Amino acid sequence: MTTLPGYLPHPAASPEPLRVGRRGGTGTTDTRLLLLHGLAGSGAVWDEVWQRPPTGLEIWTADLPWRSDHVLSWSRAGEQPDWIEAALDLVPGGPDVIVAHSYSANVLLASLSARAAAGDDLADRYGLRGVVLVSPFYRRSPDDFPWDVMADMQGRFFHIMKEGIRTRSGERIDPDLRHRMAERVCERVGAYGWLRFCESYLRTPWLRTDLITVPCLVICGSEDFAARESELIATDLPAARLHLVPECGHYPMAERAQQFVDVVGAFLDDLPDGLAPPESAA
Repeated sequence: MTTLPGYLPHPAASPEPLRVGRRGGTGTTDTRLLLLHGLAGSGAVWDEVWQRPPTGLEIWTADLPWRSDHVLSWSRAGEQPDWIEAALDLVPGGPDVIVAHSYSANVLLASLSARAAAGDDLADRYGLRGVVLVSPFYRRSPDDFPWDVMADMQGRFFHIMKEGIRTRSGERIDPDLRHRMAERVCERVGAYGWLRFCESYLRTPWLRTDLITVPCLVICGSEDFAARESELIATDLPAARLHLVPECGHYPMAERAQQFVDVVGAFLDDLPDGLAPPESAA
């Protein structure tokens, strides 16, 4: 694993706020993928995917500062670097495609939007050929966040944490224990982590989706509460396609790994050749 240099972590933080490592490949490399997990997750959420990738891929995963063993320290820290760009910089040669789940999909969208609005396209800078957004959160208007939405969001967040545990453990853990484990995860995220998630979500109406022109694939389970939001973001991004995975929730890469790989593989096959990133970003 490679650590972002020069970052001074919170005193209670683990020594590596950002870790990026190669997880797999299939020999001759045509495309490098960087996989980004969601809030309170880890690179392990991609375990089923990187074991069965399409041919010609080199798979990299990032353990980001909002992973389960670091989320509390990250959420309480002050000014933060751009962790998306930091992860991109740590992939030798730079990734061709980013696959981002849940909270990381929103962080990536915010970075793409801000850079594009400033006239500094992130995809052009790094030579990105495409982006895969897995189960993103998105609302078009501030009016889509009424007063009582926060209580509803908290309940849905708890459900997502419990769903993640079920997806990883199958039936090996009884429902009562899964419930208590999900409560513990939410306690680990804490008020500050929850507020960072809310802040990201509440800012989605101001995303400059019209300026995010990199080819995008939006994947979401049909049973995920955010399925409608995935449909909206896919409609609002100029070069996006949508794939809803039937009878699946918030973690399609784990629940329907082979289908997920097939859909991503088809998306990659359709991508145009990308430009080489500048030497500074390689």
